[in-house]
Amino acid sequence: MPAPVAFDQLSTSDLLIEQVYLGDTAGHVGDDPLAVLLPIGNQGGFRYAGSPSQGTVRLVVLYTSGINEDWPDVLDPATGTFTYFGDNRAPGHELHDTPRRGNQILRSVFAAAAGGSPSRARVPPFLLFERAATKGRAVQFRGLMAPGSPLVPPDEQLVALWRNRGGQRFQNYRATFTVLDANPLKRTWLDSVLLGTTLANAPAAWSAWVSAGAFKALLAPPTTQHRNRAQQLPAVSGDIVLLEMLWEHFKDRPIDFERCAVELFRLAAPGVQNVDVTRPSRDGGRDAIGQYAIGPAADPIRLDFALEAKCYKPGNSVGVKELARLISRIKHREFGVLVTTSYVNEQAYKEVRDDGHHIIIIAGADLVATLKTAAIGTAATLKSWLDRSFPAPDKA
Repeated sequence: MPAPVAFDQLSTSDLLIEQVYLGDTAGHVGDDPLAVLLPIGNQGGFRYAGSPSQGTVRLVVLYTSGINEDWPDVLDPATGTFTYFGDNRAPGHELHDTPRRGNQILRSVFAAAAGGSPSRARVPPFLLFERAATKGRAVQFRGLMAPGSPLVPPDEQLVALWRNRGGQRFQNYRATFTVLDANPLKRTWLDSVLLGTTLANAPAAWSAWVSAGAFKALLAPPTTQHRNRAQQLPAVSGDIVLLEMLWEHFKDRPIDFERCAVELFRLAAPGVQNVDVTRPSRDGGRDAIGQYAIGPAADPIRLDFALEAKCYKPGNSVGVKELARLISRIKHREFGVLVTTSYVNEQAYKEVRDDGHHIIIIAGADLVATLKTAAIGTAATLKSWLDRSFPAPDKA
């Protein structure tokens, strides 16, 4: 990691991927480093230079804490895809009627991004910052973003979702961005952007997106192909509660968890089709079998899969024996899916990856992420979903 940039150097600093920018230590909002780095204000997660009402927004900063349990903004470094939730996060306002007009900006930029080059030239660059894992108000730069993604269908790149809080319904946006392969961002370009010229001194990846709509994403595959225990289990207290609730609901009913595992896989992977949860006496070592559709809707290819569900207490690992059982039951041209409320032993995980077995591992942290994306990300909504969809025998 490069050394953090001191507060008194922020106004002239370039932006470097993963660079940490320090705040001041006076103990008030003036300590905020983003307001010194760029003239975009010192409060909120959605900041910008210019006016949304006058159509003069020149630069947008999305700042995320990375720990909001209700609105899980997520960056996937491997694909360069960033999922961001808009700023209408509580009942009482129409979708675009927010104090910071963030959702209004999202609507206008995604509409412009869908047009030709002259239209895309009006889209302001988006800069992603995250709260740094240090004391104080430090932030970390995660990249330059363009709205949209080649990995997401056009009609799903900006979606208005219904949510409820305390029984009160409201809408908010889920937006998909692509982090571009642009590093560093020079201060000369940032100054040009703030003056209203996005192409002068622009990074090549930004120019390519504006001129041709081409996403040159910053791809950062992991250095290892298996995850350790910490990477498979939730780290945030609220997420841990959700995982424990899921396990508690099924701990005495592992057979019932098989149906839940299938539904969670379906939520995580919308291409899942034609699933059959097998009867225990005839499962052949597979808790469910099904198909996954890929390709165009008019002519898809369907891949067969076998699913194994392990309702283990969080912290108790799935080992080599359980994975070997699934591998031995996978037929030619099938892939496997292991769904667990805990994690896979690192040795077993590593062997699966090293040996090239086509096994999808959905561990505890993945289950929680899926629940949150599906708006089942609070204790109340999870309890309601479990009781309604998978009631215990005495509640059926």
